[in-house]
Amino acid sequence: MLNSEQRSLVRFLLIYLGTTLLLFSLAAWVFYISQKHHILDNQREMLTKQSKSIQSKIRVLHKSSDDKLVYPKDKSFDSAIYDIDKTYIFGTFKNIPLLEHSSHYGDDNFFYYVAKIKPYHLGAAYLLVSKKIDKSAIVVLQKNIMWFMILLGVCFSILGYFLGKLFTAPMRESMDQMNCFIEDTTHELNTPISTILTNIELIEIYGKNENSKELHRIEIASKTLSGIYENLTYLNLNHNYHKQVEAVNITTLIEERAIYFSEMAHSKGITVNLELSPKVILDIDPNDGVRLLDNLLSNAIKYNTIGGMLTVKLTEKSLRIIDTGIGIAQKDLTYILKRFKRANKSEGGFGIGLDIVNKVVNSYGFVLHITSELTEGTEVEVVWEK
Repeated sequence: MLNSEQRSLVRFLLIYLGTTLLLFSLAAWVFYISQKHHILDNQREMLTKQSKSIQSKIRVLHKSSDDKLVYPKDKSFDSAIYDIDKTYIFGTFKNIPLLEHSSHYGDDNFFYYVAKIKPYHLGAAYLLVSKKIDKSAIVVLQKNIMWFMILLGVCFSILGYFLGKLFTAPMRESMDQMNCFIEDTTHELNTPISTILTNIELIEIYGKNENSKELHRIEIASKTLSGIYENLTYLNLNHNYHKQVEAVNITTLIEERAIYFSEMAHSKGITVNLELSPKVILDIDPNDGVRLLDNLLSNAIKYNTIGGMLTVKLTEKSLRIIDTGIGIAQKDLTYILKRFKRANKSEGGFGIGLDIVNKVVNSYGFVLHITSELTEGTEVEVVWEK
């Protein structure tokens, strides 16, 4: 799966699952609140019934002729009686001031119910009944909702994945068609480009018009086409590309590529300054080395000003390519390494050069730094020794 396809699928799943789970979470919350109130209301109703039961027993005691009165108790709840001044008389719990009368109230752990006794029995005017809230049913409700949401999330994730695949299928088909087009195009371009370059070299060697401006223009255009061909081939076949890592003399390679791009630089009046440490050896695939240098040098020439300067500095630890070109805005530096992204559309190109540079750098564990100022120029540094 391509990175663009993965990003589209992830975004679709995030939006789809986010909105779906949000709606179901709201519905689950409403259901939970409703059921919780229902559970608590049932417990309050039970407390009211228990209060009536205590009142009836107090009335019986009031009418009893037995001198020894036993206050009615129940292990499932506590109760107490108060006189007309709301003063504690007796009960199964310690003296608790009456906060209300003829109503329910409570806290996080207990329910209280105050009932007014009429007529007074045993001097009691109020009855307070208290019971600990039974939270087991609420805990069971919470667990059931949690498991329901987990199961719902799994089901909708699976469904969303298949819907996402259907959603990205047209993109995948378009990308496959584009890849086939690029593959066919690069295959067809290879032969004529190679033929042109070979014949230009023969003309320059054996011909009499090696100083022809027209011939130099053809050479520059052909090398540009060759670079585009190499880049497209790399992007299209990178997943099948087998690297042959070996010790490469980067100093010599830079000198060779500088000669290769000399005509392009000369056509814009750019002065190329090479500051190279002698015989810097780097373990890299030679093709990747050429690809890295070619993209950096071609960008430095393409986006340089007419009559500008291009400086290549090579040390044992890093490579720096500095130009005096149009530069890159700070806001564009965050995405300039992405494929098909270009900070400046005044020059040609497909926006794949820095993407290829970044891929090569990352594949070897190098570090890439880009600093730039508009109208001042750009410096690209590749560091391989930390």
